[in-house]
Amino acid sequence: MPGLYLSELTLSHFRSHKSGRLNLDARPVAIHGPNGAGKTNLIEAVSLLSPGRGLRRAAAQDMARRPEALGWKITGIVHLLTRVHEVEILSQEGAARQVRVDGKSATQLALGRIARVLWLIPAMDRLWIEGAEGRRRFLDRMTMSFLPDHGDAALAYEKAMRERNRLLKDQVRDGHWYMALERQMAEAGAQIHANRKHALALIAGAQMQAETAFPAAELDLIQTEGEMPEGADDLREALAESRFRDLIAGRTLVGPHRADLYGVYAAKGVPAADCSTGEQKALLVSLILANARALARDYGAPPILLLDEVAAHLDATRRAALYDEICALEAQAWMTGTGPELFTELGPRAQHVHVTDTDGTSRITAEAP
Repeated sequence: MPGLYLSELTLSHFRSHKSGRLNLDARPVAIHGPNGAGKTNLIEAVSLLSPGRGLRRAAAQDMARRPEALGWKITGIVHLLTRVHEVEILSQEGAARQVRVDGKSATQLALGRIARVLWLIPAMDRLWIEGAEGRRRFLDRMTMSFLPDHGDAALAYEKAMRERNRLLKDQVRDGHWYMALERQMAEAGAQIHANRKHALALIAGAQMQAETAFPAAELDLIQTEGEMPEGADDLREALAESRFRDLIAGRTLVGPHRADLYGVYAAKGVPAADCSTGEQKALLVSLILANARALARDYGAPPILLLDEVAAHLDATRRAALYDEICALEAQAWMTGTGPELFTELGPRAQHVHVTDTDGTSRITAEAP
């Protein structure tokens, strides 16, 4: 029995899609069409059925179809093991997103317990060679797939840190103003660090136990400066000791927001940042697949996968291997590409969708493989 999939997706005034509807089964979804037709917009809609800001991290008002800007709505029928949920994500005239599950208002955390969604998009191809922020975000998405409460810890930490940074910028030196905030940061920060380490252990196990055509990556969590205190008490003490230095900098210089994800191509012993472009892409694919395998093993269902233009960056052999692994996982992977020939190896193992554009309006058509 399939673990997690969308059986229906409906869009209204979302990005280039004035309206659109897909009826689906649990098989992978192969989406093809010309550049600019609205393929990425389609999978962005699916990404919003999970916690966070979606694969583009866009504001609600930026997702509204132009020029109408009337607001937008996404509805998905989500099957998770034996349960079925109707999930609605909507924004009215640029207002913040609203979440409804089975007709009732819900939180982002509720989405994490229903739909676990992972993605790989072209913007992530430079993950290993750009700044640490993108790698932290990548790690936190993986972590949240295992531990949906991780998002709450991250929000609590960020809120307390913003208040502490405001004190630092105002050059407030009275320690009493900092104590409560640092206690909140320490408790949430220690949880964030522990969650990340747990996720990395699960990913490592999933890579070691699988035979795959994609190279394994050895991952480690490092700090951009110094060492990350392990427990809440140690982090609270580190924050207190760092106040003078932080006052000079005008910001907090210790904590999980200073962490970085370090990756090594295991078979070659080469840091991911020094690998070729193709190897870096293959390492990312490997991590996404390992994440999916770990979820399938420990939670009974692989996540929904969103792989934007992934086929175009793989040779035919590795592309076929990717499709075989996705089908073996029984994951509903939404994959985009410019032409149907990129999905030839999938054949009837996938459902095929054609996206076209007419005068700025996207049209979705389901078709036979």
